[in-house]
Amino acid sequence: MGNSDIRRLDREIDKTRKKLEAVQRGEWWPLTARERLAMSRALASGAHSAHRNRSTTGAENRMDSVGSSVEMRLTAELTALHGERQRLITEAARAKAARKSSRWF
Repeated sequence: MGNSDIRRLDREIDKTRKKLEAVQRGEWWPLTARERLAMSRALASGAHSAHRNRSTTGAENRMDSVGSSVEMRLTAELTALHGERQRLITEAARAKAARKSSRWF
C-alpha cells in the first residue's frame, strides 16, 4: 500500500468529481443504464403530456428525482474514495514511522 495506490485513488477521485460536475450541468453520460432508462421514460412521458396539452409537472419531478439520486450516488462514492485515500495515507505514515523507529542509529 504505497504511493501507487494513492495515485490510483486520486485518479478515481478526479474521475468521480468530473462525473458529479457533469451531472450537475445536466449531462447524461455519467448515468448508469438504469438511470438513463428512467430519465428517458420521464422525458418521453413529458413529451406525451405536452403533446396532449397536459401538465408536464410529474415528468419533470421524475427527472429531477433521478438527477438528485445520481448526485447522491456520486457524492457517496466520492466520500468513500476520500475515506479510503485517507486510510491509505495513514497506513503509509504508520509504516514509515515504524521503519524509522526500528533503526538502531
